[in-house]
Parts: sequence; C-alpha cells; structure tokens
Amino acid sequence: MQLPWSRLARWSASLLVGVMLAGVALLSAPVAAAPPGRMGSYVVDEAKVLDQGDMDRVRAAVERLYTDHQVRLWVNYVPDFGGLGAESWAERTATESGFGRRDLLLAVATESRDYWFYGDLPNGVSDGELDDLLTGKVEPDLHRSQWADAGIAMADGMGSAMSSGSGGGRMVLVLWALIILGVIAFGLYWLFRRKQRRDLSRAQLDAARNLDLGNSAALAALPLEILHERSREALVDIDNAIRTSAEELEIATGEFGATAVSPFTNALENAKAAASKAFSIRQQLDDEIPETPDEQRTLLVELLNTVGRADKELDARVTEFDQMRSLLINAPSRLDTLTQDIVDLTGRIPASEAELTRLTAAQPTSVLAPIRDNVGMARERITFAENNIDIGRDALVQPVGKQGAAVPAIRSAEGAIGQARTLLDAVDNASTNIEQARAGLPGALAELRKDLADASGLTAHGGPELTAAVNTAQRALTKAESTGDTDPLGSFHDAVTADGDLDKAIAAATDRKLAAEDLARRLDQALTNARSRVQQASDYISTRRGGVDANARTRLSEAQRNLDAAQQLTATNPADALRNAQSAADLAGRALQEAQASVQAWESSQTQYSGSYGRGPFGGGFGGSGAVLGGILLQDLLRGAGGSRRSSGSGGWSAGSYGGSQGSRRISRGGRF
Repeated sequence: MQLPWSRLARWSASLLVGVMLAGVALLSAPVAAAPPGRMGSYVVDEAKVLDQGDMDRVRAAVERLYTDHQVRLWVNYVPDFGGLGAESWAERTATESGFGRRDLLLAVATESRDYWFYGDLPNGVSDGELDDLLTGKVEPDLHRSQWADAGIAMADGMGSAMSSGSGGGRMVLVLWALIILGVIAFGLYWLFRRKQRRDLSRAQLDAARNLDLGNSAALAALPLEILHERSREALVDIDNAIRTSAEELEIATGEFGATAVSPFTNALENAKAAASKAFSIRQQLDDEIPETPDEQRTLLVELLNTVGRADKELDARVTEFDQMRSLLINAPSRLDTLTQDIVDLTGRIPASEAELTRLTAAQPTSVLAPIRDNVGMARERITFAENNIDIGRDALVQPVGKQGAAVPAIRSAEGAIGQARTLLDAVDNASTNIEQARAGLPGALAELRKDLADASGLTAHGGPELTAAVNTAQRALTKAESTGDTDPLGSFHDAVTADGDLDKAIAAATDRKLAAEDLARRLDQALTNARSRVQQASDYISTRRGGVDANARTRLSEAQRNLDAAQQLTATNPADALRNAQSAADLAGRALQEAQASVQAWESSQTQYSGSYGRGPFGGGFGGSGAVLGGILLQDLLRGAGGSRRSSGSGGWSAGSYGGSQGSRRISRGGRF
C-alpha cells in the first residue's frame, strides 16, 4: 500500500522536528560542575571555551608575566562553581594546589558567569590598580565572552602595574626636583628649601615603611632621623601585634587546649623575646649616654632587623591559625558564648562601680588615676561587643559565600570583651594592691628606721654616698609617716626604694654584705612593689594601646625585662635581683606616666577627626572610638598613612587578629559579569 504524498510529507516533517528538538536538548544540557582541585598546568579549560590558538595566547601571556616578574598566574575556566560560591571555590583550589605568595588565581565560571581573583597582592601593585584592572579590562572581556582576552588582560595588566610601580618613586623625585628648580626665586629660596626637606622626609619615611625590615643594607642607607622615626613606628606596630596575638591565642587555648596551640604559643614567645631585645636597644638609644651617629645607625638597623624577625615569627603562622579557628564553622555557638560573657560582665559592673566609688572616697586622686575611668571604658567595650554580636548574627543569615562579615565581628567582640574584663579586674584588684602596700608599709618603715639608726654611727666612713642615701631615706620616712594612710602605694614604693639605696650605702661604708635574711626580706618587698607597678602599667597600655606611643612601651618592656631578671636571680644573686626589682618598679612608673600623657595627647587630637567615627559598622554610638583607643580596631588615621595593610576593601578600619604587624597583603576579589 502506498502512502499519499501529503501524509508522507507530514510524517517526514514531524520526524525532522523531533530530531532537531533532541539535538537542541543535548546541546543545552548543563555541563557538570567542576569541584575544586589541584591545578596541573597554568591554564586549565574544563569549560571547553578555548581553541588551541586561544590556549597558546593565554599561556604566552602567563609565561611573559613569570619571565618579567617571577609571579605565577593560574587561569582556570570551569562551567560553574558547583554551589560553593566563587570565593570559597577559589580559596579551596588555591589550598589544594599548594599556592604560595607568588601564586595568583583567576577562576572563571563561564556558564554561571561569575569569577574570582585570589592570591597575595605583589609588591608594586596597589589595591586601586587591581580594582581598575578587574573592572576596566577583565570584566568587560568576560562580559563579552572573550575568555582568552580576559586571561591575557589579567596577566598583562599585572605585569604593567608591577613595571610602573617599580620606577615610579624615582620619577616622582625627579619631577619634584624639576618643579622646584623651575619655580624657585631668590627671595623665597629658603622657604622652598624647608618645604623640600619636609616633603623629602615624608617620602623617605613612606619608602622606609615599604622596606623589608631584614634588608640591612637598604635600611643603613636611610637618613638617621628616618631610621629613628621608623624604629618607633615599628616598635608600636610589633607591640600591638604581640598584644593582639596574645589575646587571640588565649581564646584559642581555651577552645582547643594548650597542646593544639603550642606552635602558635612558641611563635608568640619567640616574637616576644625578639621584641624585648628591640625595646632594649631603643632604651639604650634613649638613655643619657650619647652614641655617635655611626653607633646610632648600627643600633637602629639591628633594632629593625629584630622587629622584622618578630613579625615573621607571627606571620608565618597566620594561615595555619586562621584555618584552626575557622570562626564561621562554630559561629552561632561562639556568638551565644559571647552573649553570655556580656551578661556576666554587665552583672559585674554595679559591684565594680561601687568599689571604685568606695576607693575614690578613701584614696587620693593620684592613687586612682590609672583606673578612674575603667568602669566607663568597660561599658563602652561591652556596647561595642554587643553591636558586633548583632552584626555577626545578621551576617550568618546571609547566603553561603556572603557570611564573611561574621568573622571580623566575632573577633572584634572577643577583643572588646577581653578588654572589658581586664578593666573591671583592675578595679577589683586595686583594693588588694593598696592593702598589700598598707600591710607591708609598717615593716618597710621599721626597716628604714633601723637602717637610719645604723647609719648614724657610720657618718665618718660613709662619705657623700651615705650622706645622700640618709637624706633621701629621711625624706621618704617623713613623707610616709604623714601620707601613708592616704597614699600607701606611693609611700610603700618610696620607703622600699630609699631603704634599698640606704642598705647599699651602709654595706659600702662598713665593708660588709647585707645579712641574707635582711636582703631576702627587702627583695620580697621590692618584688611585690615591682610586680604591682608593672601589672598596673601593662593593664593601662593594653586597654589603651591605640593611643600609646613607643616611649611608654619601651619603658614597660624594660621594666618587664628587669622584673624577669630579678625573679630569675632571686635564688642565686639576691643583691642583683634587688637592683633589677627596683629598676623594674621605677621604669614601670615612668611607663605609666608616659602612657597617660600619650593617651591624653591622642584624645585631644581626636577632636579634629570626630566626624570619622560616625561611619561604618563600628562607628557612631557603638563604642568605635574606644575600640580604636583599645587597639581592637586599627584606624589608618592614627598614622596618617592611606589604606590598611591587610585590605578588606572597605576603608580604613579593620579588626586585629593573630599575626605580625606587616600581614600577608592577602587579597580576594571577584563578582558577576
């Protein structure tokens, strides 16, 4: 039977349409998502969007970047990121590929049309240059599906930025010189010269900040005044880094135990030892014995080298520490714990406030000056922590890949809560310190009267040393007898110090050593006094470190070193231990005085920047100013330098964390196209 031509035509057309629809369905079927994994070559095209010519062009651009600047760019084209989010996919791929500081990754999802750029920003490339490259060249190529051109633009753009950055400083200096030579006039010559020197010093200091602190030759070539200024900045930076790292490490120890955090503890102790040595060098430069310019230069280079080693000790563990804590994994329970901490601290405030009121009524203003505003500051830290807990909870309800704001919020809340606890502890412990001094004062005065009586028969043999010691001891005794009830801490310190000096003068006059039991008793008193004063100064600086300069930190570091030496020598050389304990007490007192003056200067300077605290998630009425003073938030305004070292892409604020002051310049950028 033959089919009619009309039916045959309709049947053939239906068959053709079915075949075409099946082909379209096969072509439009989604390509399987590419999971993160180790990259085997610099250019990977799992999305199958490059032909051989495109592949060769991208590889040539990547090779050109490595040949010119020794930076490795890896380009990975995949269909999509498998639901992980662009940032998480890129980070995991970089981790599994074992990328280091000279490795950069450009990950492109051709089907889901998003990308991420990840790695350590190379020297000579600024955040602004990176943003211009991504938004001005790479993203437009990706938007037009010019996949190979996007990879080439990334490689060539990084190379151009690094090339222009390496020679820009010299061209700026030459340009300044030509401008000055062109416009200077004879009558205003000295004015322009003064401006030129000021600008040069600022440029030299900026250049010094970018130098590797281990590069002795480059540091030694800097002017002496720039070396002095850079050394003070570096000491402040490393001291802040050590204190913040210690706070983060204390939290991590409570979470994971001492064994798990031992590598970070060792790194912190090594950094502390190096920083202590650096502060000792600064103390030597600041003392009354002058050094020649060459001696100063040698000491300053050694100081900066030592700070650099301390910085690297901490920075070497940053990635490992961040991975261990993984704040987002247990973020809800962490926020609950922080909330409970706030409840506990808030409950302590009435008692601490009452104790401060009682002490204020009973003690002179000077005795309570270091803790007078502690309760108010504790309230401020608690308010700041509450605000960050709210920020953290809001971040956790965001989609996966957009919850990153929870991490700095948790860290900021932890730091604020720790400082609030320290502030309240200082108020609660003040009475104990005062009572210890009050209880020890009668014994100290009895010893002082006894030694004055002994010294009265040795006037002919003691010489001017004994006469001076007797006069000082008599003044301390008279003062303590009149002010001991109102100022036991100061009276105890003066009596112990005067008695120690008088003991040494009597020993020299009678050519005998102090009796072992007398020396042990005096040493015990001196150690009690030194520990109290060092702790008081340390608490003050830790909770106000954003406004404390290098001088106070140097005195405190030297005080702690002398106190440690005194405690180590107690059993083997009590005479030297006594001298170290007295030095520790004196230096701690100077540290506290200089820190108080520095904080007052900082607070006065903030009036011109008062408007800046109203911006961002940490400003306004949420204790942001106190968080800057406490060193929880780092504000570029404090130094006047633009941009944070570990950029978050959100301005001049960032929360402190474990690690050195230099940071790793980690960058992570991306978006949709």
